[in-house]
Amino acid sequence: MSTHFAEGSIPLLYREIFDICSNNGDPINRDIYECLLKQCNLEPNQLKFIWDLAGPPQGVITRTNLYKTLALVAWAQQGKILSEKLLENFSGKEYPSPALSDLSPVRNLKCKISLKSDPSKLGFKYIDITQVDSITVELVPEKKGLFLKHSEYLVTSRRFNSRVTRRYNDFVILNDLLLNRFPYRIIPRLPPKRIVSDSQFLEVRRRALQRWLTLVCRHPTVCHDATISFFLTDESVEFQSRIRDIFRRAPDEFMTSDVAANAKSLLPVDYAEITNRDQIRTLIQVISRLKFLAKEDIERQSSYAKDSEDLASVLKTLSVLNIDHTYIEKWSHIQRGLTIISQELHAVANKSQQHASVEQITVSERLGLLLDVLVSHKDLCERLEKGLVNDHQAALSKMLSLKKRKIQGALKGTDVESIVKLEEKMLAQENVISNIELRSDFSLYCVHMETQLVYAYVETLPSILNSLMTLKVRSHTELAEIWKQILPHIQPFLPHDAKGDHSS
Repeated sequence: MSTHFAEGSIPLLYREIFDICSNNGDPINRDIYECLLKQCNLEPNQLKFIWDLAGPPQGVITRTNLYKTLALVAWAQQGKILSEKLLENFSGKEYPSPALSDLSPVRNLKCKISLKSDPSKLGFKYIDITQVDSITVELVPEKKGLFLKHSEYLVTSRRFNSRVTRRYNDFVILNDLLLNRFPYRIIPRLPPKRIVSDSQFLEVRRRALQRWLTLVCRHPTVCHDATISFFLTDESVEFQSRIRDIFRRAPDEFMTSDVAANAKSLLPVDYAEITNRDQIRTLIQVISRLKFLAKEDIERQSSYAKDSEDLASVLKTLSVLNIDHTYIEKWSHIQRGLTIISQELHAVANKSQQHASVEQITVSERLGLLLDVLVSHKDLCERLEKGLVNDHQAALSKMLSLKKRKIQGALKGTDVESIVKLEEKMLAQENVISNIELRSDFSLYCVHMETQLVYAYVETLPSILNSLMTLKVRSHTELAEIWKQILPHIQPFLPHDAKGDHSS
């Protein structure tokens, strides 16, 4: 088929679906294309006919092939008889958009295929990470419990189309299970627990829990683990005991990974590239400072909003104060002016608080997510140094001790049976060392992949800064407009000599 798609006729949905299915604009993997077709809610014979009409049976699946497919799916869903003429004779302003079910299976399959195609490369960008899942954590307004009150959170997942209630301790259990299951992956820090908590603390912790769960549920490897799906979907009353019983004996990733045996061959030649620790350390310092400045700015805007409300309240009090006209001749005019100022100041306060809320979401929280990833990477490197490196050194020391005992025994003429036992211990210790070395290679491979994941998140920094600049321009413009609207309303009600500055 040679059907040409005019640029202006392509719905935005078509482009979005192509980005979901493709890696950086490359042709679409056939398995991903098949997975997409399964989300169209059409009969198999219809899908087969669409596949043939769209043109990809023998060749690669290009952007044009996908666009044809989506148009044909939309027409099939409308009940039209499919044929090449539908595409060739189309003259509308925009091609029809198909109704597709949840595309999470497509996103997840793309993630798996990307890792398998080149296990040493992450294979996708931040936009692909965001498509894995969308998590929200909301605080349930009323605390639970008869005597010891506790807070609960409503957790939703787009990927599983789920909505469950969780306590803070449920997050703690999931965190512990994930650290045991994925000791060589980025698992962020949980926010701290506090026995006595106020509303501000609970809101800060809610945001931190949402960032934490977002990071683990979007992790290219961790997100596919059964522990995650269980946490997001199980609605049983005894959730804590169930998740512990089911997953506490799960082997760690090294024991089940397909690449553990040859992880060393997947590492870069320059091991310094694996961690980039100096760069990560610098990024942590910079992003921490940016987040602090954003927090200070948000607090200033909130404070400005409160001051505006206070000023409005003070002027409102003045506006209802009855002063004898013999003292101030035009007091009634001044009162009307004060009333208008008071009313407009409420608009200033509302707008300022609105800007603070938007900056919290579009700037501060995104910086927080980036900072959480960076700090988690640092924690991972430190965890491996304290764990595997120490284990390796201890195993080598034990082997050296066994060898010394064997040599000393030979020199002293120790009986053969004792020497044989020492050799058996040495052989067992060699297996221990070999296992630790394999684990070490696998841990380095994981850190190499996690470093790539960190830099995928660093891609968001220009977008965050752009959001900040755009918000600042809009904020100052909107507030300036409100102040400009105030002035002409109040000037007629003020004495003429009050319009200028006559201070001496």
